[in-house]
Amino acid sequence: MRDLAKELGERIREARKLKKIFQEALALTCRVDRSYMGRIERGEVNLTVEKLYQIAASLECEPATLLPAGRSPS
Repeated sequence: MRDLAKELGERIREARKLKKIFQEALALTCRVDRSYMGRIERGEVNLTVEKLYQIAASLECEPATLLPAGRSPS
């Protein structure tokens, strides 16, 4: 599961950078602390579905686009 969280965090970071949004600004719109957003992007925490949808909405994308493709649970 740790690999999944890491891949998800990397995809969130990539999407944020493509939108040219600072980590602090994304954290503010998602109502989380900037350090927590950093932990999400580094894959150190497991997101809730609700938080994933909140991040996706802030990045103006579908939540599925942030999920790593072709992964099966191990």
